[in-house]
Amino acid sequence: MTASTLQALIFDVDGTLADTESAHRAAFNQAFAELGMDWHWDEALYTELLGISGGKERIQHYWTQVHPEIRALDGQAVQDTLNRIHELKTAAYEQAVQGGAVALRPGVLKLIEAAHTDGLRLAIATTTSPVNISALLRTAIGPDWRQYFMVIEDASTAPRKKPHPQVYLQTLQRLQLPARACLAFEDSANGLQAAAAAGLATIITPNNFTAHHDFKGALRVLPSLRDVSVAHVRAWHAEAFAAPARARA
Repeated sequence: MTASTLQALIFDVDGTLADTESAHRAAFNQAFAELGMDWHWDEALYTELLGISGGKERIQHYWTQVHPEIRALDGQAVQDTLNRIHELKTAAYEQAVQGGAVALRPGVLKLIEAAHTDGLRLAIATTTSPVNISALLRTAIGPDWRQYFMVIEDASTAPRKKPHPQVYLQTLQRLQLPARACLAFEDSANGLQAAAAAGLATIITPNNFTAHHDFKGALRVLPSLRDVSVAHVRAWHAEAFAAPARARA
């Protein structure tokens, strides 16, 4: 098997496997309310804030915008508050997912199952937390969801958030595969940049929060993975790595 033969699929989670962002936004707002804060993130503001990868990073970015003076406050006090907000938000999100507020996007489960049956390795490379991943996939796939994924890299193992390629580089290292043997699946410009920086060809499935992003350089931009088969992704992967050969000819 050559290094350019497709051997693995690597999936982002939020926005890619499922349209999670509305549930995340509602969970943030619930956490703010529980703490008696007057913050409220509407859809337009949250769409803008999604340019910042990572929940805690998003909160801190917003906080420094609305209260720039926090830089002068005790650093530990600020961090404790950030952690508490994020803790409450995570609990609210998990409850929403368990209540059926989030489902996998069209075609996702079918492709995962088919790829697994076909012998492709599957991995997750995300900036979200392990709790969020488990809440989503345990509800959507079942208690044995981990059997599908050989590698899971997340916010706990890759602290440098996308567009930094750390999470993808670590995923490739643990898969023990070169980037040319894999395909990434993303929904955002930050995700595409991270995957591309790791040398990965990337299929993009935008959602309502990311449809306006610049996806230049993506292998494919698709409305969803509905009707996408293993044969399709193998053909697209072959196309991605055949192009340089044609250019040299």
